[in-house]
Parts: sequence; C-alpha cells; structure tokens
Amino acid sequence: MLAVSRPNPGVEEQLALIKRGADELLVESELADKIRTGRQLKVKLGMDPTAPDLHLGHTVVINKLRQFQDLGHHVQFLIGDFTGMIGDPSGRNATRPPLTREQIEANAATYREQVFKILDPDKTEVMFNSTWCNALGAAGMIKVASSWTVARMLERDDFSKRFRGNQPIAIHEFLYPLMQGYDSVAMKSDVELGGTDQKFNLLVGRELQRHHGQSPQCILTMPLLEGLDGVNKMSKSLGNYIGITEPAAEIFGKLMSISDDLMWRYLELLSFESMPTIRGWKQEVEGGRNPRDIKVLLAKEIAARFHTKADAERAHAEFESRSKGVMPEDMAEISLPSGGKAIPIAQVLKQAGLTASTSEALRMIEQGGVRMDGERVGEREMVLAAGTVAVIQVGKRKFARVSIT
Repeated sequence: MLAVSRPNPGVEEQLALIKRGADELLVESELADKIRTGRQLKVKLGMDPTAPDLHLGHTVVINKLRQFQDLGHHVQFLIGDFTGMIGDPSGRNATRPPLTREQIEANAATYREQVFKILDPDKTEVMFNSTWCNALGAAGMIKVASSWTVARMLERDDFSKRFRGNQPIAIHEFLYPLMQGYDSVAMKSDVELGGTDQKFNLLVGRELQRHHGQSPQCILTMPLLEGLDGVNKMSKSLGNYIGITEPAAEIFGKLMSISDDLMWRYLELLSFESMPTIRGWKQEVEGGRNPRDIKVLLAKEIAARFHTKADAERAHAEFESRSKGVMPEDMAEISLPSGGKAIPIAQVLKQAGLTASTSEALRMIEQGGVRMDGERVGEREMVLAAGTVAVIQVGKRKFARVSIT
C-alpha cells in the first residue's frame, strides 16, 4: 500500500499528497490549520450501496482516503444504507428509483469486503447512516429541512436544469443532500471526500455543521475517472469499466487496452507510485522509451492490488502469450446442448459467456473480433452443428473450448 517518507510528515508534505490528482480543496488554509493542531482528523467518505460491485472509478476517492489513513488520520467509511433508499439525484435528469432494504443490505456487505482491498480494516471505522437518520424521526427530519430553502436547493445544477426544463423533481430528492449533509454533523467530520459531482452535497454538510455550532468540514473533490474509451466516465452500464473483483488477467488486459494518453491520468489517479517517479517515466517516454513498458507496470500494480503479485505476473505472462498468438492452457470448457439442432454463432457466444448479449456478439463478429480455431469468423449467419468442438476467441482475452452436444 501507499507509503509516506516519514512517520510524521509536515503540513506542506501532507497537503502535497492530499492534493495529488484532486480537483478542488475547500478551504486549503482551513485544512492546513486543522493539520497544524497535530490531532487525528476525522476524514469521511460516504458511498451509497447502489450496486454490488465497485470498479476502478470508485477507487479514485477510496485511494485518497487510504492516503489520509497512511498520514495517520482517522478514516470514517460511511455506507449510506438510509440515503441509498432515497436515491442520489446528482447528475440525474430524472428521479432515481429507490432501492429496497434487501438490495441495500446485500450491496453493503460486498462494499465492506471490497473497500478493504484498499483500506486498512484495523484503522477504518465503518458506519451506517441509518444509525442516526432512523433515530431522527419525522420531527427531526422536518427540523433539518427547515435549515435550507428551496431557492438554495435550486442553485444545484441538475435541479435547476430539470426545473427549467419542466422535468419533475420529487420532494424526497431534496432530502438527499440534506441527509448527506446531516451525516457530517452526526459524524463530526473534519474533512469529507467525494467526486466532483458531489460538491453541492458536500457543501451542504459544511453549512449544516456551521448551523449546529461545529467547525465546518473541509472538502476535497476528486475527478470522475474516464473509462476504457477515454471519453465517458467509467460506468458498468456503458461497458467501459474495470471491476475490482474481475480476474487478474481481465484487469491486466483491460488496462493494457487504454490509450497512451489516458495511461498518464490512470497513473496519477490510480497508482501508488510517487509523482516524481511518474514524471521520470514520462520523460523516458518522451526520450524514446516505449509507453507500453509503463502500461505494463501500471497493469501489474493494479492487478496485484486486487489479487496477488503472483496473479499479476501470471496475467502478464498470459497477455504476452496471447499477443504472440499462443492460446491459454486454462481456458474454460463449455458444453452447450443443442437438441440436435445447429446453434447460430451469436447464440453460442452469448450462451458460452463470451459476450453479454447476442447484439454484442454480432457487433464483435462485424468488427472482426471473433475467431474459431484461430480463423476469423466473418459471417453473422454461421451456425455450429451438434458434435462441433472448437476453441472460440472473442477479442484478445476471452477464450473457451466449446462443445455443441
């Protein structure tokens, strides 16, 4: 994990590490004063368990939380089991469907397991905002709501756009930033982290703390990581993501697929290498070194973080073998019952788990990304008869030996 050069780094050294890759720090002078007190700061990160799996985009801010942890500060990882049932309206142009209690609890369990691949579990306080939000009751929530106005709520960009566009805004959506802000009051946080899309919510927390006579928290916003396409933010729904629970070979291969320009942004936001080291690599590339060498270092580091160093080395070896046209030895063996009828190739790819859908299968065939026994599949109408056994490859990393029974 990330290391610091000495046990008690000074204020400037801490601020330099904290600001690495950050979008905005509000207010830097206030954070410097908090650090100078020498006390352990309470550093908060809240995440609603809206999906069962985390991807590298989520880890940008979790990595920053780990940096605070390594600087000796007290980490508060908040699972928004109450706010998750409201639904965060940030960046939305329509009301988000609320999750059920069962969905929240299932996702929260996986969040705890996954964040400890980055955070030190012995130094992390895991909290649930239902603890104090349920205790507030109706009277308490009305009191919190009375501290904010509709006019101020409409200062929020996504709300104002929906209001101007005559798109509906449900009353309960106004409660979300208020309850997230109240979390900071209940936790007495000194610093709160979040993505750039969370700035309004984080500022609400700062104002509510001031309203309750507390020293207002400082705010550190982190950029939203672009996905594999280098354009849109990383998202499972867009298919441009790298999940932290994916196999090491999948993580490695996906990272090797990013552009050379995007590689430097990933290094700044995801790598635990020092910035002087990364700047040195950049100078080497400008001097003629192959950027692929640096990409391998990044891919091995990230694969090892979420698996093991040995897994990362194996993933590297497999990747190099595939690049040379060598098929992996441990590919999946899949039998597909046909009922005596031939199966269209797109259905074979979907049923074998090599693509998520038949439409994706057809798209991969059209793009020349499907091979059978080493030969490119060029016809969408191809069918596999009963008794066929073939090694099918989709893209550079997915292989399976498929039998049509």
